[in-house]
Amino acid sequence: MNDPADRLVSVLPVRFSNALAPHIQLHQFPLLTRPLQAPPSAAASGKRIRARRKVGVRRLEVHVPVDTRQEVWNAERARELGRAQTEDDREKNQEAAARGKAREGEEARLGEVRMRSEQVSQTGVYVLGVVRSGQLHLHPIAETHQMRPTLTYMDVLNRKSRRRGGDGSDDDSDDGPPPDPDEPAPVPAPKKEKKPALEAKEVQVSVRKADDRSAQMQGGMTAVRREMLMAIHAEEDEKWEDYEYCDGEAEESNDAFESIFSRKDEVLECKSDIATVLKDIRGL
Repeated sequence: MNDPADRLVSVLPVRFSNALAPHIQLHQFPLLTRPLQAPPSAAASGKRIRARRKVGVRRLEVHVPVDTRQEVWNAERARELGRAQTEDDREKNQEAAARGKAREGEEARLGEVRMRSEQVSQTGVYVLGVVRSGQLHLHPIAETHQMRPTLTYMDVLNRKSRRRGGDGSDDDSDDGPPPDPDEPAPVPAPKKEKKPALEAKEVQVSVRKADDRSAQMQGGMTAVRREMLMAIHAEEDEKWEDYEYCDGEAEESNDAFESIFSRKDEVLECKSDIATVLKDIRGL
């Protein structure tokens, strides 16, 4: 029995547009706790958020300037991390253009946080919905990406630390607690005598065909590994394309926002019946 309080309040006409398809993307920032903006100290010095993209592998990066105030930033650590980041970019053939990078001869330093994308598969069709003037405007979303900070330069820094430590270094080693002086010193185990070399004998070996299932699994693992390596090399070989980042208050952003609204009065005809719609809903 329906609740009498449940009543129809209003009806919104639905308008659909694909004017910007397939360029509308959904970007999620799961670890971001504040708006995606340059810190005031960075904005005051003329630094802006930058973006770049690798179209072939659908990889995006957003570079956000860091807050370099003395009370919240370690300049010496920034220089150390900056050198590691420069070396990491050089190893992966991912050095950016001269714009936004340190000039030749200038000491590298970490001055930005790089947010790198991972594409998320979409279950069904995602749409952007905006209510304006009593109408619901829909626009399809082509791709969904989650943006997280990338810290690959830390691998370079750790590799350098291990090289400096060497095999004989005890900086990071953990040999356990010191021996108890009241306990007797451990007696070294006697050395085992070397066994005489065995006489070589002739052995006959027969080869048996491996099981088809295990062969398929082994071949599948090799193919997967090969595809992963090829994908990594393809991404490293592709050059970055620089993009201009516009925040929500920029004129370009306002123009793009106005473009998603439908301006046609053509009535769309639905060619799917209710049975088809219900069959496509998972779990029913």
